[in-house]
Amino acid sequence: MINTTRWNRLRYSCYAPIYDRVADPLFRRARRESLRAVPWQSGMKVLLVGAGTGLDLPWLPRDVEIHATDLSPAMVKRLETRARKLGIDVEARVMDAAQLDYADGEFDIVVMHLIVAVMPDPARGLREACRVLDDQGLLCVMDKFQSDERPSGILRRGLNLVTTTLATDITRQARPLLEQAGFRIDEDAPVMMGQLFRRLQASKVDI
Repeated sequence: MINTTRWNRLRYSCYAPIYDRVADPLFRRARRESLRAVPWQSGMKVLLVGAGTGLDLPWLPRDVEIHATDLSPAMVKRLETRARKLGIDVEARVMDAAQLDYADGEFDIVVMHLIVAVMPDPARGLREACRVLDDQGLLCVMDKFQSDERPSGILRRGLNLVTTTLATDITRQARPLLEQAGFRIDEDAPVMMGQLFRRLQASKVDI
């Protein structure tokens, strides 16, 4: 099974020219619903991890400070173009979600849309999100997840060999991943394809 940082950078650089045509109409409503549920406040500092071409940007408030990262330079370039067209000031950088170049507790909101199921090491990526999030901050996740109540069956695991290579892992469970990374799940609701795609809000566990 291929699921490495190098492979992800390569394939998403290849997907970049056509990504919007597929991902925008398919996930627009889910993105909007996920971000509308966030209790925004003016002046918040927001980080979009795995921001892709910036399809989340239209659904963000205009009075927050936005930072965005993606593994693919081609994706970041398209995000910057979208931000200019929308008139939104965004600090965009090429960066691995598993190695965020930000200080501890720097952000009020961390958004991870459609990346937890893509990262080679989601546990590490979520720990990084927890690290850069303020103690009173909020993690906003929207992705596809296997049920938390039962492990994947043999057919799903077999199909995952294909889906992981081409796009995404379909066997990951949200609750174990987030809780092990230091989060407490505050909201968990389906947004698409029955229970497959869920939006979650999580806060840091008090230590």
